[in-house]
Amino acid sequence: MSKYLIVGLGNIGKEYEHTRHNIGFDVVDVLSNELQATFELSRLALYAKASFKGKHLHLIKPTTYMNLSGKAIKYWMNELNIPIENVFVIVDDLALPLGQLRVRGKGSDAGHNGLKSIQEELMTQNYPRLKFGIGNDFAKGKQVAFVLGKWTNEQEIILKERIQIAIEIVKSFCANGLNNTMNTYNNK
Repeated sequence: MSKYLIVGLGNIGKEYEHTRHNIGFDVVDVLSNELQATFELSRLALYAKASFKGKHLHLIKPTTYMNLSGKAIKYWMNELNIPIENVFVIVDDLALPLGQLRVRGKGSDAGHNGLKSIQEELMTQNYPRLKFGIGNDFAKGKQVAFVLGKWTNEQEIILKERIQIAIEIVKSFCANGLNNTMNTYNNK
């Protein structure tokens, strides 16, 4: 039976809950609810296990904070013996408009500290990821405040629908593979 490591990137702690930077956490939270999986504190991450269409899904939310996400991913890949092509990272992306979703099999970190950590730990840029657009509607010098800021009420409405599509993408990745998922969802 195939195993997958589904990684939502974010920061632990009440002050970071439901911020733009934590969209990865929010997506895996909704996915775990749908699959009736419960997160428990474990080594370097909050961990949950679920099944979907005969596949074992291992969900993690690293507790290392964003800048050391790679340590948690590397640990769980080794612990569960999951190959890099079966790892799927969900990450916020400033370069994409709010709610736009883009699946990639590789790419640079584009200045994102979470992706930079993963790249350093895994020693490659070649791993599947879902980039979740958070937009870039901030004044010069205000990027950190924007990224760590909460969503507006109007944005929350958009997010509900886009998180559901992100979950469809995760399920498609596990059931249909990376290329089929990219072909199906990157043009929507």
